[in-house]
Amino acid sequence: MFCQFLLQVVFIVMAFLSQAHPAPIRYSVLEESESGSFIAHLTKDLGLGIGELADRSARIVSDDDKQRLQLDHQTGDLLWREKPDREELCGPTEPCILPFQVFLEAPVQFVEGELLIQDINDHSPVFPDREMLLKIPENSQPGAVFPLQFAQDLDVGSNGLQNYTISPNSHFHVVTRTRSEGKKYPDLVQDKALDREEQPELSLTLTALDGGSPPRSGTSMVRILVMDVNDNAPEFVTSPYEVQVLENSPLDSPILTVLARDRDAGNFGKVSYGFFQASDEIKQTFSINEVTGEIRLTKKLDFEQMKSYHLEIEATDGGGLSGKGAVVIEVVDVNDNAPELTISSLTSSVPENSPETVVAVFRIRDRDSGDNGKMICSIPDNLPFVLKPTFKNYYTLVTESPLDREERAEYNITISHNLTVRVADVNDNAPAFSQPAYTLRVRENNSPALHIGTVRATDADAGANAQLTYSLLPPSDPHLPLASLVAINPDTGQLFALRALDYEALRAFDFQVRAADRGAPALSSQARVRVLVADANDHAPVVLYPPPNASAPCTELLPRAAEPGYLLAKVVAVDGDAGQNAWLSYRLLQATEPGLFGVGAHSGEVRTARPLSERDAPRQRLLLLVRDHGEPPLSASVPLHVLLAPGRAPGAGAGADEPLTVALVGALACVSALLVGALLALAAGRLCRRGGAASAGGCAGPAEGGVPGQLLDVGGTGTLAHGYRYEVCLTGDRRTGEFQFLKPVFPNLLLQDPEGEIKNSPNFRNSLVLN
Repeated sequence: MFCQFLLQVVFIVMAFLSQAHPAPIRYSVLEESESGSFIAHLTKDLGLGIGELADRSARIVSDDDKQRLQLDHQTGDLLWREKPDREELCGPTEPCILPFQVFLEAPVQFVEGELLIQDINDHSPVFPDREMLLKIPENSQPGAVFPLQFAQDLDVGSNGLQNYTISPNSHFHVVTRTRSEGKKYPDLVQDKALDREEQPELSLTLTALDGGSPPRSGTSMVRILVMDVNDNAPEFVTSPYEVQVLENSPLDSPILTVLARDRDAGNFGKVSYGFFQASDEIKQTFSINEVTGEIRLTKKLDFEQMKSYHLEIEATDGGGLSGKGAVVIEVVDVNDNAPELTISSLTSSVPENSPETVVAVFRIRDRDSGDNGKMICSIPDNLPFVLKPTFKNYYTLVTESPLDREERAEYNITISHNLTVRVADVNDNAPAFSQPAYTLRVRENNSPALHIGTVRATDADAGANAQLTYSLLPPSDPHLPLASLVAINPDTGQLFALRALDYEALRAFDFQVRAADRGAPALSSQARVRVLVADANDHAPVVLYPPPNASAPCTELLPRAAEPGYLLAKVVAVDGDAGQNAWLSYRLLQATEPGLFGVGAHSGEVRTARPLSERDAPRQRLLLLVRDHGEPPLSASVPLHVLLAPGRAPGAGAGADEPLTVALVGALACVSALLVGALLALAAGRLCRRGGAASAGGCAGPAEGGVPGQLLDVGGTGTLAHGYRYEVCLTGDRRTGEFQFLKPVFPNLLLQDPEGEIKNSPNFRNSLVLN
């Protein structure tokens, strides 16, 4: 019974120890396995159910932070992520073990694992040089041993280098020796005395074989020069040399000086130094002075990469004899690596009302050794978080109590690495526009889909609670077709004009824009937008007078006795635009007599620029241009016909110095009186006929207190400086068409035309009646 009880106690203790320190799971795989190769069924080995790896967010973590393994959560298989190379991973170290951890996040659990990388025979032995040169004195005796350069094989174990052979000859054979560090070296052993006079040089082939199946090999040519007698080889004073060097030693620092002595004299006793079969790493890191034997540092040391170096030094005298010495350089660690923190799991946001929550799982590591690699992990005391150790150098950062976002929205925690913990937001802030009202301006005749402005709103919340959507509210004016005028980008708040706007039809309109967040429930705010339509110069001037589209051209009468500056007519025009687009100016484009007339640039008044002469044509044609001040300017043109009425100016030909006799003056006075009487009678007859025509629907006289319907009153309109009234009366028959001026504009020409030039002129077919 006691034994049975003791066994139960031992079983319980062993079970407890196994749970406290579970043995790592071990696997093995051949190197050069293809990427994605199967290693093991991890779910079964961990005793987990199907799909439990995915539920617990399992992943593989390695010490060197390189993801060489991958985990298939669906099948639970552990796979290679990339083709493994044992020589790259472990170099000469045997066995090659890749440690890893299986990290289960919920709940937190770590399982250690080891993966053995098995070597395959994928490298052949390689000599450093394709040819070796040995200088052997002719008096060397059988049994003399000459060290040769050894071959290197990156494979290990049975696949590594095993022995050396040399091509058949009668003077030498090769012996394979193993040194303390496990490397195999070839020694050339002399079997027969040499005779320089008989054979001064020998060429042999040295072969290195490994133990693979099939075996691999490498060769090097050995040239042997038989030298004259030199019976003393250099010998090192000390071997091996041992020295310690700080890893932060500067470049070109002296390490040590080796010394070898040769008891021969002359050239046979002169010694030179060099590295013997040094690797590329040693050649790059150190240099040796071949005369003095001083070794210097040529590359920065790193204790974490290489802790020691073993150098073979060869001392050769002038006769070709050499001696070998060893130098062991120990690299001393200094505290040149800061602690490293690797995040395995990080929760970026913690709800403000959550209880104790794991915020982060991380690992700390220092690549230094000894006291330099010891670490202390802590956080400030004034934070509502605590650090809890979990597994080896793994820690969890946990909230100590529920957080309050309104008190503090974010925590920045430094543990040799900055961690930011954000407190999750709730939707308690409505969007706010950058300004309560926006005024946008757009030029009329814009292109459709034109961007006319942007409304912007911000939300003090975070995440979806701060993501805004913009929309247009129905207009307060039901007659405003807002949906066909403006559209808004719901994400950016950009406003676009859907069609071309017309300043003359719609000069401004207002609407409301709403910004709503995506919280639950959503909050919103509104802003007023006013759009002002700017005028564009899209209307050309319209000429009202002279009428440009009349069936008969407008004709003005101009007496030949008119003085310079005489007002002939006034151009009246309007423009449908506004502002400077409607400012009009007037020009005279063409004229029968270019210097006879002028046009007021701002008034549009057509006046004579000089006195008329008999040489001026009786009919004049003017082309008038009206142009606005838009950009670019628009214009309209209208023709104006002028008929010169014959006659002389008052007093013409009545100079006081004319040598007229009193009789002649009297005769002229009588004739003139008779003529005036005849003309008055003629005028009275015409007035009577005109009165009859007016009563029949011809031209009516001015109505009392106003302007009759046949008259054009341009007084005080447009750019006229004074009031003028014109009556144009054209009958159906061009030969009887008449003009009436309700106000005399020039002296009575009939009284000044005693010969009846006006009446009989073929160019004056319209009758002129003075009222």
